[in-house]
Amino acid sequence: MEDNTNYFEVNKATWNKKVGVHAESEMYKMDAFKAGATSLMPYELNALGDVSGKSLLHLQCHFGQDTLSWSRMGAKCVGVDLSDEGVKLAKQLNAELKLDAEFVCCNVLDTSKHISETFDIVFTSYGTIGWLPDLKPWAKMISERLKVGGTFYIVEFHPILWMFDYVEGKPVMKHHYNQDEVIYEEYEGTYANQSSKMVSKEYGWNHGLSEVVNSLIEAGLQIEYLNEYDESPYDVFPDLIQLDNGMYKMKNQLFPMIFELKAIKI
Repeated sequence: MEDNTNYFEVNKATWNKKVGVHAESEMYKMDAFKAGATSLMPYELNALGDVSGKSLLHLQCHFGQDTLSWSRMGAKCVGVDLSDEGVKLAKQLNAELKLDAEFVCCNVLDTSKHISETFDIVFTSYGTIGWLPDLKPWAKMISERLKVGGTFYIVEFHPILWMFDYVEGKPVMKHHYNQDEVIYEEYEGTYANQSSKMVSKEYGWNHGLSEVVNSLIEAGLQIEYLNEYDESPYDVFPDLIQLDNGMYKMKNQLFPMIFELKAIKI
């Protein structure tokens, strides 16, 4: 099995730099969030509904806005992230907002080494699985952390989007839909602030929908649904058009931008 430690270390260093830039960006709307606005988007709110009184594990939580948004809705939350700077800020926000979420700094694949409790809900969203070389250990960990009858929910950018290279400002098809080889990118700026001078150095992997679905089935989860949508809640790809409902689409939309999957541990 390939040792991916160096890749993870480079990604961690980049995400540590992103935390401060993102926390001050317009995209993350920190002042509005602190004043009570949710950071959650319509897909996940519709999918999970009333979470009051439920335990929720949020994987790859960045600096915890979504975790804390679920906490505000009455869930008992634990957030996990690779970035110690992200976890540090998440803990500060939790204290400032007088919430009861907990945060753990670890590689998401090592979650079961750090957390032994099981949850009603395991949640992850937007730009998460591309940081993982293999989804089988990821799915196994999700199954380990779910109660029987518990819900796993992911909303994520569609794998077709990751076939393109966006570094030059326009999409160029470059990568395989199911690419096994690691993809390295180095560029100035970040999706939340493209004019930032920080340099992002990132290693990632492409995972097609069949890999997502089959890894979860193999881990003992029953798929409730898999949906694909042309609309993205985030303006993070070139030349998107904002719709009246606040979502974003491509000018000549030929493929989906988002997928969501809900599964139950059986």
